[in-house]
Amino acid sequence: MTERHLTTLRFAELGLADVILRGVADAGFDFCTPIQAQTLPVALQGQDIAGQAQTGTGKTAAFLLALSQHLLTHPAPEGRRANQPRALVLAPTRELAIQIHSDAQTLGKHLGLVFGLVYGGTGYDQQRKSLEDGVDVLIGTPGRIIDYFKQHVFDLRAAQVIVLDEADRMFDLGFIKDIRFLLRRCPPPEQRLGLLFSATLSHRVTELAYEHMNNPRLIKVESEKVTADRVRQVLYHTANDEKVRLLIGLLKHMDPRRSIVFVNTKRDADRVWGYLEGNGFSAAILSGDVPQNKRQALLERFQSGDLPVLVATDVAARGLHIPDVSHVFNYDLPQDAEDYVHRIGRTARLGAEGDAISFACETYVYSLPDIERYIGHKIPVESPSAELFAVLQPPVKTERPPRRPGGPGGGGKRPGGGGSRHAGGGQRHRPRKA
Repeated sequence: MTERHLTTLRFAELGLADVILRGVADAGFDFCTPIQAQTLPVALQGQDIAGQAQTGTGKTAAFLLALSQHLLTHPAPEGRRANQPRALVLAPTRELAIQIHSDAQTLGKHLGLVFGLVYGGTGYDQQRKSLEDGVDVLIGTPGRIIDYFKQHVFDLRAAQVIVLDEADRMFDLGFIKDIRFLLRRCPPPEQRLGLLFSATLSHRVTELAYEHMNNPRLIKVESEKVTADRVRQVLYHTANDEKVRLLIGLLKHMDPRRSIVFVNTKRDADRVWGYLEGNGFSAAILSGDVPQNKRQALLERFQSGDLPVLVATDVAARGLHIPDVSHVFNYDLPQDAEDYVHRIGRTARLGAEGDAISFACETYVYSLPDIERYIGHKIPVESPSAELFAVLQPPVKTERPPRRPGGPGGGGKRPGGGGSRHAGGGQRHRPRKA
C-alpha cells in the first residue's frame, strides 16, 4: 500500500479495541484508506453504511473491523445457541468469500471468534459440520448458505451484523432473491448493524439498502476516473491470427512476474494456454469449470509467484485480491464495458502501479467505443513493432476435464433446492461468456 493511497487517519485513533488493533498491526496496517477513513467512524457509532469505492481500496478491512468492534461491544443475545451465527457476510463469488475469510482470520486473530466459510463447489459435508459445531461469523456465497439454512443446520435469529459485499455483483449474478430471502430471516434492521459495500451505488443497490437496512448513511469515495489512476493502459490494434504472436512477444520483452491474461471463452483459454506452455511460459487456466480444489491450488501458486501467468475468463475479474499483479492482458476485449474496469483492477491495487494491455481484434473491436465511453477517456494506442511479434513454437495440447456429475458440491442441483449457479462464480445470465 503506497503512501499516496492513504489518509492521515491512523487506525489507532478510531477507538478500536486493543485486540482488534493487534490484528491491524499483524496485517501491517497503520493509516486508513479513504473508504476506511470515511466509513469506520460512522459504523463504529452503530450507524448502518452503504459505501461505494473503487475495487482494491480497502473495503474488506473496513467492514471486518466495524463488524469485530460491534461484536466485542455488544454481547451475544441471551440464550444464543452455537449454531446461530452472530454475523453474516455475503459475497457473490467463492473466490471473494475465501479472500474475506482469509482477511478475517488475520485481522481477527486475537478476538477469540470463530470465522466460518461456506461456498459451493467443494467441501459439502465439512462445511455443514463446521456450521453444526458453531461459528460466530458466517462468511459465504448465498446459494450454499441457503441450502444449509433450509436443512435447519443453522438459523439467523441471533445475527447482530449483516454485511453485503460487492452488492452490484449480487444483482449481476442473479442472487438478489436469495439475498432478500436471507435478510428476511434475520432480526429487524433496527436490531442489527448493516454494512453494504459496492463498486457502484446504482438505483437498484440503493433501493436494496433502504429496504433492508436501518436508514443507512450513503458514503461515496469516487475518483475522477473510473479506472485506477496508477494503471498504465495501452491498446494494440491487431488481427485475430496475430494476437498469440503479439502476446508471446510482449511477454518476452517484459518481466511478467505475475500476469493475468483475460479471454472471453474457454476455447480461447485452452488455445492461449497451449501456446504459452509451448513457448516457455508456465501458465494455468482459471475458468468456471475448473474444480474448486484445483482452482484454489492454482491461485495459491499464482500468489506465491510459482506460477507467473494465469489465463482467466471473467470468473476471475471480480473479487480477487492478488498482491503485486504486474500486468493484465485483455487478449479479448470484454463484451461489457464494466468488465474492462474490473479486469484491469486486478493490477495497481491499494495504490500500487501496474500495466493493462489490450488487443483490439476483428472479433471484439466493436466493444471499444462502449468501453471508452464508460471509462470517460480514450485508451492510448500504440503500434507494435515487428520485433514484438514472436516466432511461435508449437502449442502444448490440453484436455478439458470431464464435466462433473451433479450432487452436493458438484455441478448439479443442491439438496436444498436451486441450481448450480450458487457455486459462486457462475454467469448464468450471460451464456456467451465462460
